[in-house]
Amino acid sequence: MLRVLLAGIALFALSGCALIPPAPEYVAPPAPREFRAMWVATVANIDWPSKPGLPVAVLREEMQRILTTARQLKLNAVILQVRPAADAIYPSQFEPWSEYLSGRQGVAPGDGCDPLAEWVKAAHASGIELHAWFNPYRARHASAKSPLAAQHVANTHPQIVKTYGDMLWMDPGEEQAAARTLAVIADVVRRYDVDGVHIDDYFYPYPIKETGDRAGDELPFPDQPSWTRYRQHAGLFAWRDRADWRRNNVDRLVRDIYSTVHAIKPWVKVGVSPFGIGRPDRRPAGIAGFSQYDKLYADVEHWLRAGWLDYLAPQLYWPIDREAQAFAVLLTYWSSENWRGRHLWPGLFTSRIDDSEKSWQPEEIRQQIALQRSSGGASGHVHFSAAALVQNRKGIADVLAKTTYVGAALVPSTPWVRPAGSGWLLAPRVELTCPSVAPASDGSDLCRVVVNAPDSDAAVASNLAALWLRYGNVWQLQATAVGRDGASIPISRDGEKLNLVVARLVDRYGLEGAETVQSVPAAGLPGRDTQ
Repeated sequence: MLRVLLAGIALFALSGCALIPPAPEYVAPPAPREFRAMWVATVANIDWPSKPGLPVAVLREEMQRILTTARQLKLNAVILQVRPAADAIYPSQFEPWSEYLSGRQGVAPGDGCDPLAEWVKAAHASGIELHAWFNPYRARHASAKSPLAAQHVANTHPQIVKTYGDMLWMDPGEEQAAARTLAVIADVVRRYDVDGVHIDDYFYPYPIKETGDRAGDELPFPDQPSWTRYRQHAGLFAWRDRADWRRNNVDRLVRDIYSTVHAIKPWVKVGVSPFGIGRPDRRPAGIAGFSQYDKLYADVEHWLRAGWLDYLAPQLYWPIDREAQAFAVLLTYWSSENWRGRHLWPGLFTSRIDDSEKSWQPEEIRQQIALQRSSGGASGHVHFSAAALVQNRKGIADVLAKTTYVGAALVPSTPWVRPAGSGWLLAPRVELTCPSVAPASDGSDLCRVVVNAPDSDAAVASNLAALWLRYGNVWQLQATAVGRDGASIPISRDGEKLNLVVARLVDRYGLEGAETVQSVPAAGLPGRDTQ
């Protein structure tokens, strides 16, 4: 009971601190809100590109195929892995080009291509958010084949890189490791118009087993030098327990990522996608499994309480009927830990739909989304990963399109990062042209709506417009990109059923501005707009 009371007090305080002005009155309904995203993994060529060394033209074709799938499913965000292992899929002053692009680390993909810039531009043109996904500590993946480039951290700062199993890791206990990750993230946020910064579940590495005489024991992570140096210099208030020290190393990085990103661009969301099971001392009855708190040194519950993230995407990668990792129970758990009311968008293991005997069926994912929607505590979800949806494995994309993503939705707003006193976006300029009614088969049953921001400031503040269309008495939402040059959108007149068009700009924090209302005239007559 006390936890519920404290949660209510915290949410009330947050709503008071946001200083959001009263919302405008709307003719059309407020837009439905749900985060619908897919992860696009570049490591090991899981999703994009499909293999290393492809021509730039093919890289672009594959990118467009992924975004086309997202548009068709009415997804509104893509989480793109831009730093798989101390490397980059964009030109970086800090790290070498990723080998998953060209096939050789340090070699650019060619044609002057900047993949991240192209992903951002193409996603925004489709009305889709682009979140940049960073691995904070991994320095070389087991799938890597090419030699390390001269610019790679293992060559420039070998003292902070450790070998653990068949991978390389930057030691979280080394201050230079955290500083490097922060510099890389800050560089991307400054140079690219990303909508979010995202880190996954790899903090300290997942433990691996010893071989030989000690087979079965966990291989210790080789951070003795940084631990010893810390103990020598930390003084009276030093952490006595090594596990607590490791958790503190990760805590400080998560905290600093949050403050660094928002100091540069306050509208850029910061998200974390941890392993899906919480601390052993907090778990609901019947939940069992791996402890990221004890093994990865990730105190996710603390990050939520401290407010060091805007969204949490716990990886709930188990079927609904798995009792020890029950989807609904874990989702409720994370909701109960979310005292500050940050976004909760669970990760779904959609790629578990495959050709194996243990493959899931599409119905599993459909039901998990239904549980998320009925939970009351989560407002979206993320598919791992793009490949399953693009390939339409076992018809999963068809199932979701027909049953789950029938209408469009906007990304939930993030008012707690919006500067106090920020005003609402002005109503957009709208022009509507409708030709004389003709059979729809020849394409002339289409009207065209042109949406422009009212001034240059608004154009910078908004990449998106919410376009409401009223057919008879039924409203239909269409989210569309709006840049400096505006947007021109063809819409079906559906005979004479279309009678009203309402447009609102959406600011960088996800809040809808004032609306413009345009009546649809009888065939061949000009319309009128009101604001």
